Amino acid sequence: MVGGDDVAKEYAAGFIAGLATVVTGHPFDTVKVKLQAHNTKTQVKAYKNALHCASRILIDEGIKGLYKGASSSFIGTAFESSLMFGMYSQTKKIVQGEEAQGSRPQLQVIIPSAFCGGAMISFILCPTELVKCRMQVQGKKDTMYARYSGPLDCAHKTLQNEGIKGIFRGGLATLLRESIGNAVFFSIYEFSRYWMHMQLNSMSFPHSKHSKLLTDAGIGILTGGLAGIAFWSAVLPLDVAKTVIQTAPDTHSSRNPFRTLNLIYRRVGFSGCYAGFGPTLARAFPANAAAIVAWEFTAKVLGLKRA
Repeated sequence: MVGGDDVAKEYAAGFIAGLATVVTGHPFDTVKVKLQAHNTKTQVKAYKNALHCASRILIDEGIKGLYKGASSSFIGTAFESSLMFGMYSQTKKIVQGEEAQGSRPQLQVIIPSAFCGGAMISFILCPTELVKCRMQVQGKKDTMYARYSGPLDCAHKTLQNEGIKGIFRGGLATLLRESIGNAVFFSIYEFSRYWMHMQLNSMSFPHSKHSKLLTDAGIGILTGGLAGIAFWSAVLPLDVAKTVIQTAPDTHSSRNPFRTLNLIYRRVGFSGCYAGFGPTLARAFPANAAAIVAWEFTAKVLGLKRA
């Protein structure tokens, strides 16, 4: 049985991973949200591409514009990451048993562990991402969205005007994105990590403490980056639907992600369902690489053994 100290350390390592994710990936996320919210309404696109969007943000709002909504993202992502990594690690150990640790990854263990963790964190992510997205979408020259002075003001006005249902708008899309996406993420991460370690172990060269640290960091960067790309490639349409649902000015608009995607497809075609794909992939690799390296390094410092 896993001790209470180890459980706390698992969640602490996940918390650090979340902080690393936001620092690295938030500017990319801001561009993605702007593209999703503004380039899915009509055939005429507000932004030509991700670079055009990023340059407009920098010209109109400066570097702060790229980190708009970051405070709510720091809180949400840090706790979400803590829960996700912690729950995944603990559930995996329970499902596969202590004696199976270090063995070949098993999909029947990874998928339910990641799926359950993803479903649970969606209840934290939904309200924090709603605030983040509404803050990111509003701009100095955009009177439709320029109505919140900060994240707390946004959350307060949403609760005041729309109630609890309003703060959880986009909940189904978030749940589907996180449960499916994390099942894909951890499957790719575990198998690529296992394969890379197998390849390195088959090579005969001396391993110093310094070289092992660099090797582990390199594997963490590659596996985390690849898993992040797989995550977003699999579930980006659900993320587009979530953004559109959460930022829609009409509070009575549909909250069904599949109906929303169908509407986007009829309005702007298949490309609309993958709006923000460029900045999402550009963010996916460094942000998830940073998360995995931070997670594995923190776990090692805390004395945790990887399953």
